[in-house]
Parts: sequence; C-alpha cells; structure tokens
Amino acid sequence: MNDSKVVTFFFKDDGVIPNNPNLPVVLYPNAFECKASRAEHIFNQHNWLNSWSNGVYEYHHYHSNAHEVLGIRRGAASMIIGGESGKVIEVKAGDVIVLPAGTGHKKLASSPDFSVAGAYPAGMRYNLKTGKDGERPQVLHEIQLVPLPTQDPVYGGNGLLMALWTL
Repeated sequence: MNDSKVVTFFFKDDGVIPNNPNLPVVLYPNAFECKASRAEHIFNQHNWLNSWSNGVYEYHHYHSNAHEVLGIRRGAASMIIGGESGKVIEVKAGDVIVLPAGTGHKKLASSPDFSVAGAYPAGMRYNLKTGKDGERPQVLHEIQLVPLPTQDPVYGGNGLLMALWTL
C-alpha cells in the first residue's frame, strides 16, 4: 500500500448536506490498478457488504445511517463530493473513494462505460437522503450513531482508514 497517494477531504455542513463533522472522505487513487473489475469482491473480503454494481446518482444525496465505499470498476467520471459547494473530483477505473455517513455525492458527467461497485461496513442497510426539508435534526443524530468500520475496504484490518477514522 502506498499511503502517499491517499488524499483526504473534510466538508462542513452546508445547511442542506450535513457531511460528516468528524471523519474525512478518503480517496485512494489507483488503489486497484488492474484489479478494478474485482472491487466488489475485495470489499466483501474486508467485511464491506450489502454490495452492488451500477452508477452514481446525478443528484446530490447522502446516507445518514451508513458509511459507503465506491470503487470505480470501468470508465471515468466527474463527481462533486460534499454538496453544492463541495469539491469536484475526477475518478477513473481503479480509484476508490470512502464516504463517511452524511457525505454528499453526485455524478456530474461520465464516460459511457462508467461503472462503480459500492458497499457498506458489515453490510449495513443504507437510506437515501437529499437534504430536503424535514430531514433534520434526525439525520444529524443518525450520522453520529454510525459505528466505525472494523476494516479498511481496500486493505483490510491494517489499512490506512483505520488510522484516519478515529473518534
């Protein structure tokens, strides 16, 4: 594992998307190199379950009751992380992004072959929130209750996420 390649981002609550006040978004550029098509299998091996393969919604959304990992299986995309005033990131096959509960994400554009695998620690069931009226203050409470994962989705028990995500 090359820790120098890992990038972290913190995002503040923007009044619509709560983001996570304690945990950073973690981007592992080219984490899977030529194993991108196996992302879902690797996540499952590290106890990130309830997995799926598809795309990313083209509207701002977040999960208040679960952390999420996205592994880019094919293609490339521009995504905005952290809500409307967040950060635009470019992702490509082999990249992995770990989103703490509450973190907004949205696909802006992608190549026609874009595909991601997603999963959740210990197979947590996730909700879908968009920041509409009536979600608060409940979602702020839910975000604080989400437990830390027991393994890094890419590198397992000794992965960098275990050091980056502490409360």
